[in-house]
Amino acid sequence: MERVSGIGGFFFRAQDPATLSAWYEQHLGIMQPPATYEEGSWWQDEGPTVFSAYGADSTDINNPSRPWVLNLRVRDLDAMVAQLRNAGITVEVDPEVYPNGRFARLHDPEGNPIELWQASGTDALRPAGR
Repeated sequence: MERVSGIGGFFFRAQDPATLSAWYEQHLGIMQPPATYEEGSWWQDEGPTVFSAYGADSTDINNPSRPWVLNLRVRDLDAMVAQLRNAGITVEVDPEVYPNGRFARLHDPEGNPIELWQASGTDALRPAGR
């Protein structure tokens, strides 16, 4: 069976797309979309990706008006949190360490939810044959 090889993009509406794209580049290192087809897109590091649908009544996503959360992998959660806080961004670190890693949550300037994930356990290891 043929399958997808990864997520090719994440597209969402914004009140000010240029400013928001610049914020993601400045604070999270995600390159802005290319202006032409001759420019390359942002390449992410290989790693695990969770693709999960939640029930409409789930409390895992705290804001019902935003039915999604952008989860971004980071190598060093503490360093990323310190960097964001030094830039004046509010970040909440989950005090619990889960079998699959550690998490922190923040919002972009337009209120979109972002979760940072430092993988551990089986999610930190590349599965054999992949």
